Amino acid sequence: MARAFDIKKVFKIIGGIIVFITLPTLLLYGFVYFKYNEALPSGQQGIKADQLAAQMLTALDEASYTNTDYLEWTFSDRHHYKWYKSDNSCEVSWDQITVILDLKHHDNSKVFVAEQEYNGVEKHDYIHKAEGYFNNDSFWLVAPYKVLDAGVERRIVTTKNNKEALLVTYTSGGSTPGDSYLWHLDDNHKPKSFQMWVDILPIKGLEATWDNWITTESGAQLPTFHKLLVLGIEMTDVTGVKL
Repeated sequence: MARAFDIKKVFKIIGGIIVFITLPTLLLYGFVYFKYNEALPSGQQGIKADQLAAQMLTALDEASYTNTDYLEWTFSDRHHYKWYKSDNSCEVSWDQITVILDLKHHDNSKVFVAEQEYNGVEKHDYIHKAEGYFNNDSFWLVAPYKVLDAGVERRIVTTKNNKEALLVTYTSGGSTPGDSYLWHLDDNHKPKSFQMWVDILPIKGLEATWDNWITTESGAQLPTFHKLLVLGIEMTDVTGVKL
């Protein structure tokens, strides 16, 4: 009987710990969900939406970004990038791994582990991981310049404060086709934030700022910081060069 009593006591302690950990998390999630969750707005496709997209690109001097051959940055102090934009390749580094990612023909990519070329069984896993990192982390750097890409739908939305916003939906490409972003612009049509309706986030319509813009040597305008709820997403050592 003593043994049975001890087992019950252990289970009660474990149950208490689980409740202690999960209950505040569930309460916080519920608070955030009911405060921020929004349905995807419908918006209107057509000339006005395309004009707003063009105004945003003009505010960012799209030509300077287009003519930028090389971009370098570090994402959240974890992933490092050297993007040879005009050559369709990017060096992606994290931990002891470096992938020379061929953005057009991924099977031609090369993998290095601790600076030694690697052709083992995990090579394609590393390439796939590098591709996912690049798709996500480059989006946080250059997303405004992608609004006219093939497979992108644009809609104009009137917000609650009677401002025009640009709803962009990626119907193909990238790692998560179907994701939508509502761009909020300042009075000069420069992006100041977007709301996200994306598969990886259970709460729809969360807003992230686009802050601390810099102008690189090539003239490309790029953000270096985003705030998402209480989280900060930082890009450091941002470089843009026209070769």
